[in-house]
Amino acid sequence: MTTSVETHSGSDGADEQANLSLGTAAARNLATTTKTPPQMQGISSRWLLRVLPWVEVTGGTFRVNRRLTHTLGDGRVEFVSTGAEVRVIPRELTELPLLRGYGDEDTLAELAGRCEQRDFGPGETLVEAGQPADRVVLLAHGKLERLGPGKYDRETSQGVLADGDFVGDDRLAAEPGEWDLTLRSLTGGTVLTLSRAAFEEVAGRSESLRAHLENGRAELPGQRTPEGESAISLSSGHSGEPSLPGTFVDYELAPREYELSVAQTVLRVHSRVADLYNHPMNQVEEQLRLTVEALRERQEHELVNNREIGLLHNADLKQRLPTRSGPPTPDDLDELLATVWKDPSVILAHPKAIAAIGRESTSRGILLGSVDFEGHSVPAWRGVPILPCNKIPVSDAGTTSVLAMRTGEKAQGVVGLHQTGIPDEFQPGLSVRFMGISEKAIISYLVSAYYSAAVLVPDALGILEDVEVGR
Repeated sequence: MTTSVETHSGSDGADEQANLSLGTAAARNLATTTKTPPQMQGISSRWLLRVLPWVEVTGGTFRVNRRLTHTLGDGRVEFVSTGAEVRVIPRELTELPLLRGYGDEDTLAELAGRCEQRDFGPGETLVEAGQPADRVVLLAHGKLERLGPGKYDRETSQGVLADGDFVGDDRLAAEPGEWDLTLRSLTGGTVLTLSRAAFEEVAGRSESLRAHLENGRAELPGQRTPEGESAISLSSGHSGEPSLPGTFVDYELAPREYELSVAQTVLRVHSRVADLYNHPMNQVEEQLRLTVEALRERQEHELVNNREIGLLHNADLKQRLPTRSGPPTPDDLDELLATVWKDPSVILAHPKAIAAIGRESTSRGILLGSVDFEGHSVPAWRGVPILPCNKIPVSDAGTTSVLAMRTGEKAQGVVGLHQTGIPDEFQPGLSVRFMGISEKAIISYLVSAYYSAAVLVPDALGILEDVEVGR
């Protein structure tokens, strides 16, 4: 039997042939679609959360006890930082010639409390010649160029001020005058300023300070180690029965305490969705999985950028280094590792910074090494793995930071803090609590992640700042 095939001519003259079988569009209605779980572009490797050793904080607070540390008599002012807040050590104010030898702790603490913090970026003018000289400027971190008048009405450089330097201390008790110099920033950093008015107000209430200003004399500083800790008296190489020195180890009177931070959100799912559209994938489970991923991403972001607990703000001021020329050169990486020379564990950098490190190494004919780290082949410098962390910000000017750190409690390094065994725990340190069903049939879950990070000793964390990634 022969089946005839008819052809029809359309308006455009093209021939169409009738289908001989069921079309794919119609057949697809009877087929089961193969689906993937919901995908999320915001999920990253989160190397920081993986490399940090996590310490159990049962009381919700972690106290870091350290030896008492500060150095007197070196002519430089020292500071302490808690997150992004920078404070001058009261006793360090005696490095100012005006206060050398002054010993009233309460008055020094009051003067330190009257200092005002100012953060600055590159190219800013902090002091301008000809303006009233009404304050002392204490440089906590960064570099300032000191400019003075030169020939032909041009400014000339009179040197660079670095961490611990100060200017204007002679103006606090002298007659009011004007600045004869200009201070312009070469890098970003922080200064503390003590105004003349605040100094006079404190001096007006302190008889000891007024007496010191009239008749002050310098005192020799106590014995200190190169790290600034009070020296422990020891005796070695002796014979016979000499009297051995007595000693004790002094501690910080107000050690820093880290409280667990929290990232929270409320997950809402309509009961109709949870009841009717739950196969082949559980809607609540998939919603919860993506919510937990987002919370973990936020957790890592906070551990890097938070002004109280973030690593970028908790590195000691002496542990922050500028690049030599802008891009991250091999010399810069060596300097960075030298800040955490006692068994550095990892280097964390933005992916763009890692690419810049590779370019600079290649341009100098140096092959960037690689190591096997948790089953991954990652780039390394001097055997220290370089891990990507997209939470480290890159500024609009194309600069970022590179972190090097030593990890672990036994190594006196950087540790993560959390508490396990919390009610309705879903993952370590993360809970999912059922909050009920509203009158609109919406099911709510409270998702909470508790975390923090602590730097046990200052040299456990070093930061290479102002790293250019665009060149």
